[in-house]
Amino acid sequence: MLQFIADNFFQQLHGLKVLDLSRTSIIKLPDSVSELVSLTALLLKQCKNLRHIPSLKKLGALKRLDLHGTWALEKIPQGMQCLSNLRYVRMNGCGENKFPSEILPKLSHLQVFILEDKIYSQVTVKGKEVGCSRKLENLVCHFESQSDFVEFLNSRDKIRSLSTYCIFVGPRDEDYYSEMDDYGKSKTVWLSNLCNNGDGDFQVMFPNDIQQLFIFRCSCDVSSLIEHSIELEVIHIKGCNSMESLISSFWFYPSPTPLPSYNRVFSGLKEFNCSGCRRMKKLFPLVFLPNLVNLEVIRIMCCEIIKEIIGGTRSDEESSSNNTEFKLPKLRELILEELPELDRICSAKLICDSPTN
Repeated sequence: MLQFIADNFFQQLHGLKVLDLSRTSIIKLPDSVSELVSLTALLLKQCKNLRHIPSLKKLGALKRLDLHGTWALEKIPQGMQCLSNLRYVRMNGCGENKFPSEILPKLSHLQVFILEDKIYSQVTVKGKEVGCSRKLENLVCHFESQSDFVEFLNSRDKIRSLSTYCIFVGPRDEDYYSEMDDYGKSKTVWLSNLCNNGDGDFQVMFPNDIQQLFIFRCSCDVSSLIEHSIELEVIHIKGCNSMESLISSFWFYPSPTPLPSYNRVFSGLKEFNCSGCRRMKKLFPLVFLPNLVNLEVIRIMCCEIIKEIIGGTRSDEESSSNNTEFKLPKLRELILEELPELDRICSAKLICDSPTN
């Protein structure tokens, strides 16, 4: 297994365009790599012993930089801000907990930016700086706070141009990682440990095309999700002890003003999971029930005071619903565990073709 390259090895290879040392045991790249001015791709995937990369300042032709799995790197390579032709960057923080602020604004052609966290060690990036990358198509990154997330959304017009993204917001913990799967296949937002600091719930913004939402141990209002829920397919809520419902309570009770439009809200939803939410009382208002025709999985566990999964909005609507039948034609899995106060699933009559549990 390759471990060592002589310092002068690349001195006579100025025309080299692709250097792929992935999955080798190399400990450091020789300084002569800094002179490969024709290089368009530097691939160092899974070089788990690699500790040092020389300055990349002169590699102006570089389009692809892949440092996936190079967890031993001690510093982010110098000169990255000079690589104006970069299209693809995948890397970790290289010992830093914040991505250097001077790099991203200089990478005007960047299409793929995947900033990985080490296990139990996060590296964050500024929302405005990611937002300035107008040609981004694929994004994986971690914002330290809700304000960074908002700055990013505002600067990107709610990221309509991205084909895939996985955005993490807020501090993570060990339990958080146990829930993570492959995040490169959809448009996903993870909210973790966001709190209101005693000033009342703050409202979270969401991208227009969000497909998956994970909420862990948060104290926040996610009612704006209604405006962006048509493409939403998966919702996971865990340990949100201040949350009483998925959306604002005015949907469940009489209102002196007309309710906003709910046409197609959650119409794409396939999977809903809620666990360990001690104050959760109801999840969906009855008015959304006709929209849930694509729902396949409902899992509700360890919610101590929840009384109803799908509840009425106004008393007159709930009364009329007793004689109305609603179908959940795709529901195949219904799991209800440790719900001591649960009285009923829904105030209306539900028809489910073939749930397995």
